[in-house]
Amino acid sequence: MSTIRVVWGAGRGPTETAAYDAALADANVHDYNLITVSSVIPDDAVVEAVGTAPDLGPVGDRLTVVQAHASAAGPQTVSAALGWATGPGPGLFYEAAGETETSDVETRVREGLAAGADLRQWTLTDRQVRSESVTADTGEYAAAAVLGVYGESESIFHD
Repeated sequence: MSTIRVVWGAGRGPTETAAYDAALADANVHDYNLITVSSVIPDDAVVEAVGTAPDLGPVGDRLTVVQAHASAAGPQTVSAALGWATGPGPGLFYEAAGETETSDVETRVREGLAAGADLRQWTLTDRQVRSESVTADTGEYAAAAVLGVYGESESIFHD
């Protein structure tokens, strides 16, 4: 059985990229090259909310993720939410993020999960949402990120 770990973080910095890097560091996925995929959970996977990723392999490897993230210059609040729905068989992730409060992105995630399950006609009885929010002060940037991390890292080079 494969494990997908849900991690989250928030950060601030002098630039948008620095804030995003700080949010990834808060989740402990900042030293990987992130490969973003869409939102399907394989039927042999287990999803675990862990907060901070364990060591997933060598620095610079690629790491497959689904992610919600938002960044903004202050003064502004940004929020990101990632939800997942599972049942017998495959499942779904749904992500939402923006310059808004946590409750807004969580509502959008729940609505998206319901629509995705209906579209596929899947029975997804276990639904969870994890969100992160942060406020940037004037003169700085803030970023919030929630990621589903598929397994462990792999070499970025093909032999």
